[in-house]
Amino acid sequence: MTLEGRVALVTGAGSGIGAAIASALAQAGATVVVSDADPEAADARAAAIGARAAARALDVTDRAQLASVEADLRGELGPVTVLVNSAGINRPAATESLSWDTWAAIVDVNLAGTFAACQRFGAAMLDAGGGAIVNVSSIHDRIAMPGRAAYAATKGAVSSLTRALAVEWAGRGVRVNALAPGFIRTPFVESALRAGVASEQGIVERTPLGRLGEPSEVADAALFLVSDQSRYITGHTLVVDGGYTAFGAPVAATTRPPSEEPRT
Repeated sequence: MTLEGRVALVTGAGSGIGAAIASALAQAGATVVVSDADPEAADARAAAIGARAAARALDVTDRAQLASVEADLRGELGPVTVLVNSAGINRPAATESLSWDTWAAIVDVNLAGTFAACQRFGAAMLDAGGGAIVNVSSIHDRIAMPGRAAYAATKGAVSSLTRALAVEWAGRGVRVNALAPGFIRTPFVESALRAGVASEQGIVERTPLGRLGEPSEVADAALFLVSDQSRYITGHTLVVDGGYTAFGAPVAATTRPPSEEPRT
């Protein structure tokens, strides 16, 4: 799954899943632009990746900054033909007390920011004759958990946006897919586990593969979706969750099949 000669931009790449994806794309031969709203995080990740990486401060809610970064990169490195939208936030709260400012912030980053990046860089890909986009959604686009109404709404919208763009741009050479990660061992999930907001034991018991996922495993899926190995795939949301959403039994249930009843 080589990406030699391609320029890739990953948003939200300063840490977590975005950082792992940036590393995987660089290892596959792409020139990777590590972008993040936190410039220091972007610089640190790019330095860790090495010569194939460059850092850019990028707030996906700032449309003027998106336009500036796209134009600068096109002049310095050539057109960006691989885009991974990994920037996202989650601020769990009871819906009845969720502030409008919190709702708006989640929508601005997760949905409007993803759309704005797709629009800006997608237009450049159409001009260049092709490209591949991967949007990072979530298993919350299909399952519900308390306190995550805003997050779930935006991630469901990202999956729908992915399908809409895919069918609109397919005939012009741009593929658009999405990833729906489950519980991945990122700094955010680790902090939730430490705070008692989530239970690792509960997650593991509910996951057929019996563990949390690693950021590198989501990155492998992203690499597949932007590579030519997936050239006949567009409009798809690939779930990377260890079977979590496929398992419909209560948490206390086992994933092992029942033993055969004795015959009489």
